[in-house]
Amino acid sequence: MAANTSSNSFWLLLMMILSIVSLQLTECKVTYDKKALIINGHRRILFSGSIHYPRSTPEMWESLIKKAKDGGLEVIDTYVFWNLHETSPGNYNFEGRYDLVKFIKLIKKAGLYVHLRIGPYICGEWNFGGFPVWLKFVPGISFRTDNEPFKLAMQNFTEKIVNMMKDEKLYESQGGPIILSQIENEYEPERKRFGTAGQAYMEWAAKIAVGLDTGVPWVMCKDEGAPDPVINTCNGFYCDNFSPNKPYKPTLWTEAWTGWFTEFGGPIYNRPVEDLAFAVARFIRKGGSLVNYYMFHGGTNFGRTAGGPFITTSYDYDAPIDEYGLIREPKYSHLKELHKAVKLCEKALLGADPNVTSLGNYRQAHVFSSKSGHCAAFLSNYNRNSTLRMTFNRKHYDLPPWSISILPDCKNVVFNTANVKTQTSRVQMLPTNVDFHSWETFNEDIFSSEDDDDSTITVSGLLEQLNITRDTSDYLRYSTSVDISSSESFLNGSQHLTLTVQSRGHAMHVFVNGHFSGSASGTRRERAFAFTGNVQLRAGINRISLLSITAGLTNLGAHFESYKTGVLGPVVLHGLDEGKRDLSWKKWSYKIGLKGETINSDSRNHIPAVDWRPLSLAKLKHQLLTWYKAKFDAPRGGDHEPLAMDMGSMTKGQVWINGQSIGRYWTATANGNCSECSYSGTYRTTRCQSGCDQPTQQWYHVPRSWLKPKHNLLIVFEEIGGDASKISLVKRLVKSDYKS
Repeated sequence: MAANTSSNSFWLLLMMILSIVSLQLTECKVTYDKKALIINGHRRILFSGSIHYPRSTPEMWESLIKKAKDGGLEVIDTYVFWNLHETSPGNYNFEGRYDLVKFIKLIKKAGLYVHLRIGPYICGEWNFGGFPVWLKFVPGISFRTDNEPFKLAMQNFTEKIVNMMKDEKLYESQGGPIILSQIENEYEPERKRFGTAGQAYMEWAAKIAVGLDTGVPWVMCKDEGAPDPVINTCNGFYCDNFSPNKPYKPTLWTEAWTGWFTEFGGPIYNRPVEDLAFAVARFIRKGGSLVNYYMFHGGTNFGRTAGGPFITTSYDYDAPIDEYGLIREPKYSHLKELHKAVKLCEKALLGADPNVTSLGNYRQAHVFSSKSGHCAAFLSNYNRNSTLRMTFNRKHYDLPPWSISILPDCKNVVFNTANVKTQTSRVQMLPTNVDFHSWETFNEDIFSSEDDDDSTITVSGLLEQLNITRDTSDYLRYSTSVDISSSESFLNGSQHLTLTVQSRGHAMHVFVNGHFSGSASGTRRERAFAFTGNVQLRAGINRISLLSITAGLTNLGAHFESYKTGVLGPVVLHGLDEGKRDLSWKKWSYKIGLKGETINSDSRNHIPAVDWRPLSLAKLKHQLLTWYKAKFDAPRGGDHEPLAMDMGSMTKGQVWINGQSIGRYWTATANGNCSECSYSGTYRTTRCQSGCDQPTQQWYHVPRSWLKPKHNLLIVFEEIGGDASKISLVKRLVKSDYKS
């Protein structure tokens, strides 16, 4: 009996020990010191990549995560998109592409960590910087400063996300994958502009974040004033000159820009991988311990999610995984080899500070020798033009221009940032021979007077567009009547007058008496613009209609909630015998959206009250404000052959497939400097541009998961005119070969 009691006591004690150990393993807080993040008691050098869940589809997520892991990443970084999730105050959506929990659980399943950048301001070239538009209309609100209405809304959403993560046990302190969180985003310019109110807000944001007790560190990127214990981090093309604001914080790079975003009418920005690898090696060599590639997969701004304004639907970003989910070479494989090389140096890098030695002009050696006997060296050549020889540890090493060689044992080179072993991907957009059939069309009528329509607003004067639409549509019609009496004479006896319209953005089409008079638009940098054009009026009542169009709401800047859009005037007629007539304070009627915007469903039950007319292919050309509808069957193929809609024959509008919005299209010609590109020298977006004199974006991603085998519905709205008969569905193929 005594023996049994002793045995039972032993097993009970063993079970208690195992329980304690298990608890420690599953509830281990993430901490940090000056060298790195500390996970499960171990310092780590981490490679991370940004993949934004709503910029792809749930069917793509697992493949994207696997490719990231295979590319040597250990962390997936994502923003949290407030405007997608809280569609109105207190009403939330976490379904489909917005299923944040599912996305994070897939990352955990792959054995990777997560950096959750809650913000909730994100910038990200995203509509309204990620803020829901309803937030603008909260009484007394002022964004991103010491303002109680804003802080209350921000705190409520932040707590909502944190509590959701806790409920699902997704923090590392609970056994989950989240090892890092971010509050706010690139706040330093606003903090300095707002002065004491900005400083107070930043300190408040840090305090509420830390008080949520997630068990993982919080960061603030691009703000050197981040208060303890929040870590300030770096964003940029290069971060080797960055140091955290306290000596006991690690050096983290939250956005290593792999390329740059595009805007309609601009070129494609390409960042050579040799320079990107050089930048990362410089950062690691300087003591950096986390690098997040922004973006590792850029994806697509589906629907009306692109910000800017004028940001393209494609958010490809020249990332290692392209918009469609295919590997981009040589960027992907070259970075993968870099990650392997750095990992071979990890013990030396984390166990010692570098000993920096000059080896001649443009040449340096950074040597890490740990007490445990590990040694790693980074040899650098900063010369932009010449290969240089350097002598290190009595051996000779030849380094190409603008490069770093990595020696994990201080003897043998395993990687050089400029020595690329993979050929550039060969991209082809090939026809699928899909037949679009059963074409139908109708014309959007914005010319008739609808003052008696319940949905039409009539007031004196010009109103700001967002205040009326609340961003429920890109489109707002402004209409007014001008009475030209039969006794009134025209200057020089002519009825050809000049109309000028001042707009605050973003684009506009002008119609007089139902006739198209012209278009005008701004740019991402200059949203305001003016239309000036000749118009023909007649004696009697004349109808002027202005279709004002937004192209994504501004996503950055101090008090961007106060930025104005739409036709704010003056609107002036020139050439009457009175000289000019200011129409700005006449009665104007306002109509939100387009009739056709109610039809974007694959069910005929949702397409009432629209006079669709059958149309032959010969008549599908160059019609203003026209809706097109066609049926098609899905082409064969799998995810390795992603699809795109070729809109090169059209001009400007929007596209839907089975009720899902692919996004805005605009075949604006790219203007830029598409000269030769050299990897060496400091990268700026003025270099290595491509795509000049072609549409900035011609192909628009169509996720295969959005298609049915048969009877898919394509709907296109064309604002200006194009040849719909030449719209086609193409497949994207990418091939690359390793050098022998």
